[in-house]
Amino acid sequence: MYLNCHSYYSLRYGTLSVERLVKLARRNGVRKLVLTDINNSTGMIDFVKYCKEEGIEPVGGIDFRNQNRQLYVGIARNNDGFRELNEFLSDHLIHKKELPDRAPEFRNCFVVYPWKAVEFDTLRAHEFMGVGVQQLNRIQFVVPPHCMDKLVVHQPVSFASAEEYELHRNLRAIDNNCLLDLLPPEQVGASSEQMIPFGELQKVFAGFSNIGKNTCQLLDKCHINFEFKKVKNKQTFTGCKEDDRLLLEKLALEGWHYRYGDYADALNRVRHELKIIHELGFSAYFLITWDIIRYSMSRGFYHVGRGSGANSVVAYCLKITDVDPIELDLYFERFINPKRSSPPDFDIDFSWKEREEVQDYIFKRYGQEHTAFLGTMSTFKGKSILRELGKVHGLPKQEIDLLIKDPENSMNQNEVCRRILRIGRMMTDFPNLRSIHAGGILVSEESITSYTALDMPPKGFPTTQWDMYAAEEIGFEKIDILSQRGLGHIQDCVEIVRENCGVDVDIHKVDEFKVNPKVKQQLKSGETIGCFYIESPAMRGLLKKLRCDNYLSLVAASSIIRPGVARSGMMREYIHRFHNPGKFKYLHPVMKEQLEETYGVMVYQEDVLKVCHHFAGLDLADADVLRRAMSGKYRSRKEFQKIIDKFFSNCKERGYSDELAKEVWRQIESFAGYSFSKAHSASYAVESYQSLYLKAHFPLEFMVAVINNFGGFYRSWVYVNEAKRWGANILLPCVNHSEHLVCIKGKDVYLGFVLLANFERKMSRALVEERAGNGVYKNLEDFIHRVPIKREQLLLLIRIGAFRFTGKPKADLMWEAHMHFSDRKEEKTQTELFAQPRRDFVLPTLESNPLEDAYDEMELLGFPVSISYMDLLQTSFRGQVTASTLLDNVGKTIKLVGVLVCIKYVKTVRKELMHFGTFLDQKGEFFDTVHFPNTLKEYPFRGHGVYLILGEVTQEFGYPSITVQKLAKLPIKSDPREQD
Repeated sequence: MYLNCHSYYSLRYGTLSVERLVKLARRNGVRKLVLTDINNSTGMIDFVKYCKEEGIEPVGGIDFRNQNRQLYVGIARNNDGFRELNEFLSDHLIHKKELPDRAPEFRNCFVVYPWKAVEFDTLRAHEFMGVGVQQLNRIQFVVPPHCMDKLVVHQPVSFASAEEYELHRNLRAIDNNCLLDLLPPEQVGASSEQMIPFGELQKVFAGFSNIGKNTCQLLDKCHINFEFKKVKNKQTFTGCKEDDRLLLEKLALEGWHYRYGDYADALNRVRHELKIIHELGFSAYFLITWDIIRYSMSRGFYHVGRGSGANSVVAYCLKITDVDPIELDLYFERFINPKRSSPPDFDIDFSWKEREEVQDYIFKRYGQEHTAFLGTMSTFKGKSILRELGKVHGLPKQEIDLLIKDPENSMNQNEVCRRILRIGRMMTDFPNLRSIHAGGILVSEESITSYTALDMPPKGFPTTQWDMYAAEEIGFEKIDILSQRGLGHIQDCVEIVRENCGVDVDIHKVDEFKVNPKVKQQLKSGETIGCFYIESPAMRGLLKKLRCDNYLSLVAASSIIRPGVARSGMMREYIHRFHNPGKFKYLHPVMKEQLEETYGVMVYQEDVLKVCHHFAGLDLADADVLRRAMSGKYRSRKEFQKIIDKFFSNCKERGYSDELAKEVWRQIESFAGYSFSKAHSASYAVESYQSLYLKAHFPLEFMVAVINNFGGFYRSWVYVNEAKRWGANILLPCVNHSEHLVCIKGKDVYLGFVLLANFERKMSRALVEERAGNGVYKNLEDFIHRVPIKREQLLLLIRIGAFRFTGKPKADLMWEAHMHFSDRKEEKTQTELFAQPRRDFVLPTLESNPLEDAYDEMELLGFPVSISYMDLLQTSFRGQVTASTLLDNVGKTIKLVGVLVCIKYVKTVRKELMHFGTFLDQKGEFFDTVHFPNTLKEYPFRGHGVYLILGEVTQEFGYPSITVQKLAKLPIKSDPREQD
């Protein structure tokens, strides 16, 4: 009887979660239910699952609308019909077409039109007309007798109560971006869109038994079901499962010989994994991932395979990852095992410049019918809810800000604010907008539309309407194709080294990098600026505190630096135990037995699982739920709470004290949302070593590559400073030497035109191409004749010193440029066929000042090049000590001048704000500062610049910092051009 039910996936319309909708149906005596969300099938996977749990037979459908005008409701007779509905909707969403007023000739679907939307005599065999309660008294007057069998009950369901109807109206106002009082009536559902108990609905239609009969007959012909446990990914790579098994075995054994030589234990591990992979049906999944890697490597793309997939020796042998699981004692069952509650997936990182090409290959290789990006859902949260509701209720910005900042303020004690807060609580965590997952791709055996309709986000690839959780429920294993700037600078550096040094670097020889003396020293000394994941001030400090010079220590450091571990105090405890083996007490014998490698400290996700299993007796399935919860990937807070309760009850049964159980759980809880698996940390460490090797042996080329990828922890000027530290001769852009990006020739590093503010990319390309084709520019006049440039663009080049090779002062060049354009009514946009006669003129002697150049550089590049920040200071004082001598002054109060690099914002246990600062001294060397709340309030930071710092030098595990007592931003010399 309920053919048109909406969940809250009818975005900004419905108010019922799928679970609530199904439970509501059961309470009202419904035995068969149709979910028909508006222009989407997002909730269908959950709907089928919940219906099974509640003993209700599910039916799939979609409510098709243009804007808010209902056109018709499509109801699937079976799974083929559900696919038809999804294909029809997907075609219109992907191609941005308006839906037609009449539904197509579906083969496995029924169509229900709203009352009198079409003529009765035009209804086809699979089409019906919906009749609501309000239309019953008109039926005998408007419906021809021969059309009575075309009538079905139309009782839409969108909310559960009058209060939720109010929520519905607020959601519609948000969707229409209008005041609640001005919400157009046609944009709102009827207040009657509630679920009337089944018995009552039967009574209402008792006098029209044929309508109820038609509805029941329609429903009797409809059903939908999904095999939740069956893997939905593409089942074969070769077309035959046995051939897949043989091919995967052949590739794995070839890879074993490449990676391990004749190491027998590794061969046994490979065969063990192959057996499990085949038995669980994952051979095709491995081969598809291998195929993607094979393609990318054939194109010369670099990649990093990370995540739990790095637990697999087979993945290592297939070059999907560069992490050796045997070296790190990683167990395969962490990646794939029959008891794991969620399917495995591979995370593959590519350079940001190449990821889209890899994605395009996947879609073309496996076909758009079977390939899709994974969707995701953004939800209504916290402050954004109050801001949205505040707008539709007509509150001015100041009042909205006050409501968000201080809901209990006396100014907010009024009916409007109370209503906003009440409705806001109701809509918290409601779906708001469909979006796209960071990198998840599905390759399906059946058409993707067998399970979902598809959107077409700006990314340009079809995207599922449900998220990773629904994908897991239905049995998909995604492949994460991700990107990061770190891989870009590694690849670029290899190419720059080849060009500038004539050396070919095999970046995959990570085992050699791990034992390289220069790399070990670089790591131990924290000389890691520009290196992936290990360049932040906190990470460089940790490396120095650990005196880290080996792979295993770096893997651990990659995990303990995470916020949860650091905030809980376990990072400091780990460092202490690292330096004092045998001089600490394990919390419990289980910790010594299971966590001896990490000194009894939980460092990895695997460590937490070990403790939960061996200490608290949780089984592997519970442990996997906990693992996902630690990554912020749990779907149900109730599910997570059950694990917490079971943890403490098990501890009690085992006779542990409450204090012990609470402390162990405190340490576990510190990982929530931040923890790394050991394999993930190892993957990061591999990439760190690749960066480290390049920086240790080719520092200038490496820093050029880092600058050109614009994605590191610091701003460009810091990397320019780092290149200078390592011996580079930093040169301003030059029309005869610079490229669009930064380039290097020997030790000369020419800044690229890309760094020049407001300089057009097409202009940059034009001048470089002209120079490459016809030689260097002789002077300004030659440049103007050969390059189609506008006056403003030319003046930018002059101001930054790009014509300094002429030997003329910038002021003279500016005059020449203005004289050249002075007689022209229009700007020059093309090259000249014939040179114009030169006009001779004599300029007076114009003064120049290095300070003017520095101010031009700061305006156009963002930092000075010709002089340093320190040279801009009005004072000659540079400090009593330097960064390199801080350890010699521990316990002393010193003054030091530093250029601010970055600030880390932290809240204390009392919720007070404190800062950690990073500066450069007069020699360009880094030092760190600590700013406690009381000092920070009196001596706050005042933006980028150079500061005079007074503070006490402290040290922790041999790493110095300055606890600031006073801080003052130093004045700099004025731009001479601004002086009277």
